[in-house]
Amino acid sequence: MRVEPLTCAIGAEISGVNLGDAARDEGLFAEIKALLLQHKVLFLRDQDIDRADHVAFARRFGELEDHPVAGSDPEHPGLVRIYKNPDQPNDRYENAWHTDATWREVPPMGCVLRCVECPPVGGDTLWANMALAYEKLPEEVKVRIEGLRARHSIEASFGAAMPMEKRLALKAQFPDAEHPVVRIHPETGEKILFVNAFTTHFTNYHTPERVRYGQDFSLGASDLLRYLVSQAYIPEYQVRWRWKPNSVAIWDNRSTQHYAVMDYPPCVRKMERAGIIGDKPY
Repeated sequence: MRVEPLTCAIGAEISGVNLGDAARDEGLFAEIKALLLQHKVLFLRDQDIDRADHVAFARRFGELEDHPVAGSDPEHPGLVRIYKNPDQPNDRYENAWHTDATWREVPPMGCVLRCVECPPVGGDTLWANMALAYEKLPEEVKVRIEGLRARHSIEASFGAAMPMEKRLALKAQFPDAEHPVVRIHPETGEKILFVNAFTTHFTNYHTPERVRYGQDFSLGASDLLRYLVSQAYIPEYQVRWRWKPNSVAIWDNRSTQHYAVMDYPPCVRKMERAGIIGDKPY
């Protein structure tokens, strides 16, 4: 196995490995997992594996989860088909900096995404290192956000374009989740800036120490949240990956955000993703 870091901040390409073999080889899987914790996102080319091997490899990390809106492959629960074509409108959620499903009380640990078909150019995906984003914050900001918590909503994102009845039913199924603004990675111990496009507001900002008058709540909290969310936009924290058929990305959803560039219509882009059940952020 060969490992080539792609940036100084995040991401490495590994070669000489077949993920179908890694699904059945405990030692090889352990090496890949250690590299994932180090680099936060791993990339592989030429992974001509079937859906069963894709699911089997991802399941080595933990049990897989379905997506309530995107759905799963009927023969492989937990494998979400993300197929884009000229007849299917853009869904407006992939091309925003986000951490997958933070609207869940227990967001995914990570994902294994395989490209089935893609345009000859365009449709890249970017990832950002949110542990580094926290590390580089000014100390005064770190003090301000210590102990802050925030809400994350599926209703305000996936549900927003639905008829009101469906939107409210979706919220009833998945009530807004509350997470720490700075979470601790359960395996590395890193502090991670944990707000993204699914984050709607802070839940414990309105205290006597922070707010003189009611208007301060809206202005101060909103400005701070926008600033924190914008940290993912900094190129020095990012890696960009150009897809080819049978390319795979494996990412740690606890310590990263990602952005799928939607610059390829009217071309076709077919991706298959296995999301791994994670742990409650703390």
